[in-house]
Amino acid sequence: MLESHAVSARTAAAPQRAHVVTRRAIVSWVLYDLANTIFSMGVISLFFSLWVRDEVGATRADTVYGMITAISMAIIFVVSPLLGAMTDRARRRIPFLVVSTLICVVFTALLARSGFYITALCFIIANIAYQAGLQFYDALLPEVSTEANRGKIGGIGVGVGYLGSYIAVGIGLLLGTGNKPLLFGIIAVAFLLFAIPCFLFVKERGNPNPQPINFAMVRQSAAETIRTLRSGNEYPGLLRFLLGRVFYTDSINTVISIMALYTVNVAVGTGLTEDQGQQQANLILMSAITFAVLGGFFWGWLADKLGPKRTLNFVLLCWMAIFVAAALIGIIGLPLWTLYLVAAAAGFALGGVWAADRPFMLRLTPPARIGEFYGLYGMVGRFSAITGPVVWAIVTYVTIQVFGLLPRVGQGIGVLVLLLLVILSYVILRPVSDAPRTWHGSDLAQHDPV
Repeated sequence: MLESHAVSARTAAAPQRAHVVTRRAIVSWVLYDLANTIFSMGVISLFFSLWVRDEVGATRADTVYGMITAISMAIIFVVSPLLGAMTDRARRRIPFLVVSTLICVVFTALLARSGFYITALCFIIANIAYQAGLQFYDALLPEVSTEANRGKIGGIGVGVGYLGSYIAVGIGLLLGTGNKPLLFGIIAVAFLLFAIPCFLFVKERGNPNPQPINFAMVRQSAAETIRTLRSGNEYPGLLRFLLGRVFYTDSINTVISIMALYTVNVAVGTGLTEDQGQQQANLILMSAITFAVLGGFFWGWLADKLGPKRTLNFVLLCWMAIFVAAALIGIIGLPLWTLYLVAAAAGFALGGVWAADRPFMLRLTPPARIGEFYGLYGMVGRFSAITGPVVWAIVTYVTIQVFGLLPRVGQGIGVLVLLLLVILSYVILRPVSDAPRTWHGSDLAQHDPV
């Protein structure tokens, strides 16, 4: 945010508490990653898409689920920069995280308890709240880490966070996928329980000069976001990084969200029933989770050793190979066991995306504007989460409903389209440097980073 020279001077002169990172704060921050992963895996990647398939049938499921997801992400895309500006002005970020989490929990518990349109609306609200909370949570990373161990702490968050996926998938394996209202209710409770330590034990240094949150702030935030996007040369590599992030998150998030539907269609194509296919989806996602946990630790370590830029390059190359293999499974009808291998590789690579690109973004972010710039970071992620499901919905509609291809074949073609976007992101990101920046003046934080 733009600040007057007087405010900047007072900020620089104000005494600050030493940045002491406690083990309890780190553990509590990491547990929130586990908590929200229970939601993302259990609701977004698994049970809600299967609920949509139950409601509308196999041939329409991809298109309908893609459009519902795109609507929710379009809304968060619009509001995410404003949310970031609000947290930069507020004294603390934790209250925003508490409110967004509670909204997500309530509307998750309401899923599948009414008709199709009411449930779709509940999902849209829950997903908006989840995405907002993820933005607030990411902006807390500097409070539980230092520059020297940021990749390590972020990688631990990713790795331990994916244990939350075990909980989500384990619920489905234990109870079956027939009673989806019960599944959503248990996921909501688990999300809340694991989130509470973060609310209580992550201690922020806080903003010593909080500012009013009002309509003038809305206008100022919008103007500042436009100015930041227009003046990309002031922040070398920022705009190119954000553009590249659109394309790789577009593809990766879309594949994650439709993995369960893809698995069911491949399983049915091998002669299994739909119920057996849904159980196979649970098992295949469990395989992906196992390797995601390992990947989170490995990629976090590699990011500290090689830097986030080189690490992200390796991650994207891995994803290119994964997309080719995943597409072939659907198009030429490879055996179901090959999907286990692809899911394991995808899980391992997935940990690398977040372990590398969160520290990469921090390298490009002036310390005084972390909340605002994470708003931009989140904004492009949300934009890709609009375009990805829309691209998927269009491709699967044309291939399955117009040309009458088998669902698994249409989905395989959709995966090839997403592969092209990953390749494009790799090309866009090549010139971006992750060398540490030296910040001056109003770009310095209220408290110097350590």
